[in-house]
Amino acid sequence: MKRKEIKRTPLAETVLRSLEPDEKLYRVKDGPNQLHFTVAANGSKRWEVRFKRPDGKWSWLGVGGYPAVSAKFARKQADLIQAQVSDGKDPREVRRAEEAAKKALIEHPFSESCEYWYNKKLDDGYAKSTAKQMRGYLDNDILPELGNIPIKQITPKQCADLQHKIELSQSFDKSKKVRQALNQIFRYAIGRGICETNPASELRYIAKRRGGKTPFPHLLEPELPDFLRAVESSTSRIQTVIAMKMTLFTASRPGMVVKAEWTHVNLDLALWVVPEGNMKNRTQHIVPLPVQLVALLKKLKEMTGRSRYLFPSIGPKNPTMPTDSINKMLRGIGYKGRLTGHGSRHTASTLLHEHGWHHYHIEAQLSHKMPGVAGVYNQAAYLEARRVMMQWYADYLDALRKGLTEKQKKKFEQRVVEAMIRYRPVEPGQQVAA
Repeated sequence: MKRKEIKRTPLAETVLRSLEPDEKLYRVKDGPNQLHFTVAANGSKRWEVRFKRPDGKWSWLGVGGYPAVSAKFARKQADLIQAQVSDGKDPREVRRAEEAAKKALIEHPFSESCEYWYNKKLDDGYAKSTAKQMRGYLDNDILPELGNIPIKQITPKQCADLQHKIELSQSFDKSKKVRQALNQIFRYAIGRGICETNPASELRYIAKRRGGKTPFPHLLEPELPDFLRAVESSTSRIQTVIAMKMTLFTASRPGMVVKAEWTHVNLDLALWVVPEGNMKNRTQHIVPLPVQLVALLKKLKEMTGRSRYLFPSIGPKNPTMPTDSINKMLRGIGYKGRLTGHGSRHTASTLLHEHGWHHYHIEAQLSHKMPGVAGVYNQAAYLEARRVMMQWYADYLDALRKGLTEKQKKKFEQRVVEAMIRYRPVEPGQQVAA
């Protein structure tokens, strides 16, 4: 069909299909909204709208090719474009803004912001153990649910659903950490200018709470004699038993113990210097070693001294003994659900507090961050006080294992009194020993 044969508008579907090309491109007006049907010399067809720009000049804006874009859709788009012109807008600028917004959605899936946040945490000194844990939360919980969604399209409901899914497994600690991570990821994205709102900001108000923080399973003093005797009769590998005793005698995290290297330990000075990379708080930690542990480590060095690590792995998968080896040993001697390697820290803290050792000394030994003055105190400042305290603790555990007498109990009490007089917490910069 030739264009001169067109008799009426809007153009009928049969006309659109049958229009033939000329030697040059031509346009046929479809109706009063300035929609035109364009036929190219090669036979391709498309829709275009003629409009007047804010500067008064005429211009064209494409709506789409035919037959992919129907006449009905093209006419609606033409009405929309003319409405924009009536509002004083330039439809070309509106189109560019819409395309930029679509591009931003494609370029900024939530996974991109997650990786930015995670890598920044690594650059800022995230502890390896914490980084590994959070990597697991990202890969197993956050990214499968939200990773492929453009960050601007994530809703509070989607964040709430993720939190609720984790809570259903009673993993309240994980839920809290994931909630904190989500908030940080969105805040970083807002700071970078790729989103405007934080849909995770109110999650804390709907979070489920358990009855109270449940500490790791631990033992109290009356339970220790039987436990200590059970440790001596354990059939586990001697390296595992020594790792358990090192955890116990130093009140250290099991992860610190299994990663210990021989270059970190000075048996002559009875000191273990834990590098910041092995610490949860990313701060170097100095640990005094009681004489009982020094003797055990000398025995251990005969077995593993050629290795980099005190407790090398017996398999090829990991360089060091798995942290759970300590818990497995405890389960093997009948303490499943009653004590974990980490729980022995709570046992030490409770016993030392009950016997009157100063809170600051105990917290320093546990490498806990303290507020105020104690929080900025040099870690080494309490070293001698902690050396005395932890030697007392090792001696007291030995006495409990063998059977503590009343005479011994009084001597232990006197040692605490003398130590508290000699090593009392003071302001930073002062001498800790009296």
